[in-house]
Amino acid sequence: MFLVSLGYFGLFIAAFLAATIIPFSSEIVFSALLFAGLNPWICVFCATLGNWLGGLTCYWLGHLGKLEWIEKWLKIKHEKIVRFENKFHKYGDWFAFFSFLPGIGDIIAVASGFLRCKFWIVALSMLLGKFVRYIIWMYLNGFFL
Repeated sequence: MFLVSLGYFGLFIAAFLAATIIPFSSEIVFSALLFAGLNPWICVFCATLGNWLGGLTCYWLGHLGKLEWIEKWLKIKHEKIVRFENKFHKYGDWFAFFSFLPGIGDIIAVASGFLRCKFWIVALSMLLGKFVRYIIWMYLNGFFL
């Protein structure tokens, strides 16, 4: 695989792509590099940084969205959007922690941006979630350093 041959930089790119709306798995590159003998903690750092920046890209894409678009194109009433927004804001800023989850992580990141959640809380919680994800993945691959 081409990205594996790029080492840590390839892992960064893989993790970035995996956190955007592009379907991609950084875990394959991560595991391949671990088994190739690269430093597990540097792999965690590179993967976390790439995945975090990819998640923040989704946040900013969501931030560009407009409420009128959802009402017009998805036919969701304004009142329903406001009710959801109020519920989401109760825990939503910290909910970005779960943006590492496959399938729904991108949606969480985009929704956080669209609903104008507090950037610094979203950024911190997203960073923590992605860091925990790669530590768990490192341990699941048998690396206990």
